Amino acid sequence: MKKQTGMLIATLLALPMLAHASCESVKADISQKIIQNGVPESGFSLDIVPNDQVDQAGGQVVGHCENDSQKIVYKRVGRGDEGSVPDSAGSSQDAPAQ
Repeated sequence: MKKQTGMLIATLLALPMLAHASCESVKADISQKIIQNGVPESGFSLDIVPNDQVDQAGGQVVGHCENDSQKIVYKRVGRGDEGSVPDSAGSSQDAPAQ
């Protein structure tokens, strides 16, 4: 019984780290898709921001994570304009539910 309780506590303590890792993996997937569409890695940035700070981020939302509590925001780097993100750059989480 003590072993099960200890495992449960360890799992609960690790959840915040796992949630952050999932945002990083979604961000990495989106980054790879953008690069595969011909945008150089130095030509854009992706930021993970809380939902309430999306407006201040000043980019285009291209993904979400942590049960939709965080957004991944795309910004063009090195140009004055924002430019658009290819449709195929979003994550599978952005697909409509069926």
